[in-house]
Amino acid sequence: MLFSELLEASGAPVKSRRGEAAVEGVALDSRQCRKGSCMIAAKGETTDGHAFIRQAVAAGASAIICQDDSLTDPDVACAVLDDTRAWAGPIAQAFHGWPSRRLTTIGITGTKGKSTTAYILRSILTHVGRKAAVLGTIEYNTGGRSIPAPNTTPDGVQLASLCAESLNAGCTHLVMEVSSHALDQHRVAGMEFNVGVFTNLSGDHMDYHKNADAYFAAKRKLFEGLSPSSVGVINVDDDRAASLVRAVCGRVITYGIRGQCDLRAQIERIDSSGMRMALCMQGERRVIRTSLLGTHNAYNCLAAAGAAVALGLGFEAVAEALEQDIKVPGRLESVETHAGFRVLVDYAHTDDSLRNVLSLTRELCAKGRIIVVFGCGGDRDRTKRPRMARVAEELADVLVVTSDNPRTESPQSIIDEVVGGFTPQGRRKAIVEIDRRSAIALAVNEAREGDIVLIAGKGHETYQIIGAAREHFDDREVAAQAVAAREGV
Repeated sequence: MLFSELLEASGAPVKSRRGEAAVEGVALDSRQCRKGSCMIAAKGETTDGHAFIRQAVAAGASAIICQDDSLTDPDVACAVLDDTRAWAGPIAQAFHGWPSRRLTTIGITGTKGKSTTAYILRSILTHVGRKAAVLGTIEYNTGGRSIPAPNTTPDGVQLASLCAESLNAGCTHLVMEVSSHALDQHRVAGMEFNVGVFTNLSGDHMDYHKNADAYFAAKRKLFEGLSPSSVGVINVDDDRAASLVRAVCGRVITYGIRGQCDLRAQIERIDSSGMRMALCMQGERRVIRTSLLGTHNAYNCLAAAGAAVALGLGFEAVAEALEQDIKVPGRLESVETHAGFRVLVDYAHTDDSLRNVLSLTRELCAKGRIIVVFGCGGDRDRTKRPRMARVAEELADVLVVTSDNPRTESPQSIIDEVVGGFTPQGRRKAIVEIDRRSAIALAVNEAREGDIVLIAGKGHETYQIIGAAREHFDDREVAAQAVAAREGV
C-alpha cells in the first residue's frame, strides 16, 4: 500500500504531507519498526514517540506520521496531523482493510464484570454456532491463538492487527472489554461497535482520572460514539444509567434486578454448585440454573444476555445458553482440597468487588470462618486501600494483609495504608505478612473444617510486579502448593 493511499483510506485530516513510500506495516513503537513500516509518533502519558523517530527510520521505517515534521528527515515520507494518537487506530484499520467493519463488534465497559460478561457472551455465541474472539483483561484470544493481555484494551495499532487475525481465524464476532483508559486515550478510535454494554460504575482508577465525574465521562464516550443502528445495553440499577441512556442515539436495552427494565433477573437460590434464577423479558419468563454464583454474576449474565438479544438472538436460545457450564479464569476459581475447607481465588481488587465476593462467600460459609488474603497495588489508586480494609474487616473473620504488585512503591508503606483503614477491633484479627507466598501458606494452614480461604486481588494474573521486574506468580499455583504441603502430598 502506498503512503498516500493509506492516509486517504484512513480518513485522517492531514495538515501537510511530503514524499511517497510503500508501507508494509504500521507501528506506534520504534522498536517494532521494520523495513517499510509507517511509524506513528504519538504523545503518551510518560513518553513521546517523536523522540524516537530517528530510531524508527534507522530500523527501516519508510514513512512517518507525526505532529511536528521538523523532527523528521526530509528524505523520509511524512504526514502531519494535529492528534496522531487519536488517528492511530483508524490508520492501522485502514492498513489491514478495515477488519473491524467485517466483524460484529461488542464493546463492554464498566468498573466490574467486564471479563465475566465477555466470557458469558462468548459462551452464548458459541452455543448458537457463532465464533467469537475475546479481547480483555485475561487474554487476547483471536480464535486461533491466545496471548496474555498486557492491558485490558490494546492500543489502536495492535487492536487493528488483532481484528485482522480474528477475521482470518474465521471469527464472525469480536467481544472486547473497553477500559476507561482506552476510551480516554483513543485506543478504540476506528472501532464502530454494533453493541455497547455498560456493567456498573464504582470507585477505581482515581490515580488516573482524579475524580468520579471524569471517570464516568470516559466510560460515557463508548455510548456517545454508537451509531443510530447500534444498540446500548445498560444496567438500569446503576445510578449513572439515565445519563448513558440519553447518550445513545439508537436502540437501548436496559437490564437489572431492582429497577424497571427490559430484561430482569430474580435470584431464587444460591448454593456451592451454582445459582437458580428467573429471567424475564417482554412477557417471557424462563427459570435457569447457572454454574456462576452471586448477585454480581446475575448482573453479568443479564449484561451478556442483553447483548445477545441486541445481536438478534432469541430469548429462549439465550436462556438455554446461560445454562452451559461457564468458567472464567481467576473469578471465584476453586483450588482442590481434601481437608473439609475450601480455597477460592478471585480477581477482586477494589472495595466494591471485594464486598461482592466476600458477601457471596458468607452465603456459602454458613458455619465456618472466612479467611481473606488481600493487598493493594502499588502506583495505583491509593484511596481504595483503607476502603478495602474496612470491607474485609466487616465481612471476614481472619484478615491476612500482604503484597499485591507493589511496583515502585514500598510494600510495607502500602500495607501500612491498608492497615490504617482497620478499626482497633479489626487490627486484632489482622495478620500482616509482606511476602504473598508466605501469606497464602499461612491462610491455608489456619483453615479448619468448614472454613473458606479467599485469596483476592490477582485472580487470573500469573505475575507479581516488584519494582520494574515482573516475576512469575500465580495465586492458584501457590495455593495448590500450600494445600499439598499441608496435606503431606
